[in-house]
Amino acid sequence: MKKTELDVKAPLIKAILAGLSEKDESADICTDANGNPEPDTDLRDTEQIPFTRKVLEKQAIDEYIKREVKPFVPDSRVDYSKTKIGYEIPFTRYFYKYELMGNSEETLRGIQSLGEKIQISIARLFSKEV
Repeated sequence: MKKTELDVKAPLIKAILAGLSEKDESADICTDANGNPEPDTDLRDTEQIPFTRKVLEKQAIDEYIKREVKPFVPDSRVDYSKTKIGYEIPFTRYFYKYELMGNSEETLRGIQSLGEKIQISIARLFSKEV
């Protein structure tokens, strides 16, 4: 592309590479220009670490990853630039009240009855316009 002086943006180049290449699980690890291993974005995942004061320290995150993740994914790593510290509140767990649904046949009859009433109302509207 450089030889033909085409100005191709990075997203298009990524799309072309994705469409024309195939993954080889047995291949050597790809590295960037500096020799650093390039992560496989298809394998990217997140980990939710239980929140304590200690988690605010990088060392606590490293300990958790070493204890809970590394035994299962030995070559995993943490991208600290994307680390977010916060608290998740699962609203449905704390605020949702389950209500037992009614009988499905009764619900269907109610919907059909409403449909008939709507059809009658629409017919009245058209008869008044004529």
